[in-house]
Amino acid sequence: PPPLLEPLFPPQPGASPGFAERVRQQKVRLEWVRAEPAGLRGAVRVLNLAYEKAVSVRYTLNRWASCAEVPAAYQPPGPADGLTDRFAFLLPLGAAAAEATLEFAVRYRVAGAEYWDNNEGANYRLRGRQRLPPAGGPPQDPDSTAWIHFI
Repeated sequence: PPPLLEPLFPPQPGASPGFAERVRQQKVRLEWVRAEPAGLRGAVRVLNLAYEKAVSVRYTLNRWASCAEVPAAYQPPGPADGLTDRFAFLLPLGAAAAEATLEFAVRYRVAGAEYWDNNEGANYRLRGRQRLPPAGGPPQDPDSTAWIHFI
């Protein structure tokens, strides 16, 4: 089974009060994340400062001994506020995420400037752990794997 990633932060920052104001002040904010079998999917909101912009997510599974970065894709139509744009990302995580802690930060490059959302300096962190098999169900017969030999 795929690993379960448990966010060590509220997984839907975009639903918290004052989110739109934080985007206006800091230019880039994580909106939400969701662990899926393919990896970690999420969305980012950025203040629309110019037409050309690049949003990416830099992440690590080994406390920044090494890292990778994936681009986020623009998601039309934009939010109804007319001031921000939404970008979506997928961090492709394999079995290595099961026992590791995933950390990431969001980078927004626009009009010659660079802005980061790193969860107020703490990075966004998710703890990985292997999913447990479902509890319950009928008890297994210890002889269910035994062969029956007819003579």
